[in-house]
Amino acid sequence: MRRKYITFLRIVHTGTVNFLRNATLAIAAMAVMVVTLTIVLFSIVANATFANTIQDITDKIDISVFLKDEVTPEQKDKLLAEIKSRPNVKSLEFLSKDDALKAYVEQNSDNPSVVAAASATNNSIPATIRIKPIDLNKIEDLRSFLAKAENKDLQTARSPSYSGTRKEAIDNISRATQTLQRIGVIAVALFSVISALIIFNTIQMAIFNRRDEIQIERLLGAGSWFIRGPFIVESIIYGILSAVLSMLLINSVFVASSSALQASSFGLLDIGYAQRFFSDRFWWLLLMQVGAGILIGAVSSTIATQRYLKFKTK
Repeated sequence: MRRKYITFLRIVHTGTVNFLRNATLAIAAMAVMVVTLTIVLFSIVANATFANTIQDITDKIDISVFLKDEVTPEQKDKLLAEIKSRPNVKSLEFLSKDDALKAYVEQNSDNPSVVAAASATNNSIPATIRIKPIDLNKIEDLRSFLAKAENKDLQTARSPSYSGTRKEAIDNISRATQTLQRIGVIAVALFSVISALIIFNTIQMAIFNRRDEIQIERLLGAGSWFIRGPFIVESIIYGILSAVLSMLLINSVFVASSSALQASSFGLLDIGYAQRFFSDRFWWLLLMQVGAGILIGAVSSTIATQRYLKFKTK
């Protein structure tokens, strides 16, 4: 056991020394890997931010159902119970005619003429049911329910309504999120392949530079993993350092945008939430980045050593 431990330490030491020797090649390999891991990290943060933005807007949207004045309390209670039982209803609120008038006045408090007109006449605002949906993409089911003859008879001529601009905003953000996800997957796959190829070539050049040393190790009876190990350790160091650099890069972007630029959003991207998401999950994201960097580096170097050292299977 002690012998294996000493061998492991020697492999790690040799891999670290090789990394320092090949500093120039290491910088090229790490530069591409930093780009790859930064794209991965940005995609995760952006997707979470867009999802939060969609939820915030959804929470502010309600469907208003306007009831006729002659609707009885029993009919109203039955309709409320049926609406509440619908699977896509998050919550609902009933406003009597007086409550609806107060809400209307509050909404138009910045328009004195509208407030004066509403107060000077008999209350023409109908009793209203405000419905908050869970998923706006499934809102047609609720509309179909309200359009049934027995339910339609309880409503005024004015159709149920909700804020079209907010729905349009959610549709735009949803499309942007889907587009970002596709671009992110393609970019991550492309740069992962490029990173792997660069590390592959870096290890290949390192093997070529150390070919005499490797031949001597073979003649002295060194095992496959004793020869292969340092190259894998070297590529793992690429991955770890690249992960740390990508985290620092994203953090610097957030710091610059929130302090120097005094920006709270960048288009549809809520920088404030993105920064909180990044900070709250910093260690988890760092662990994920390190894992991805190690995976890319270890796989590419393993293939390189398998291909160019031509180890015998034992």
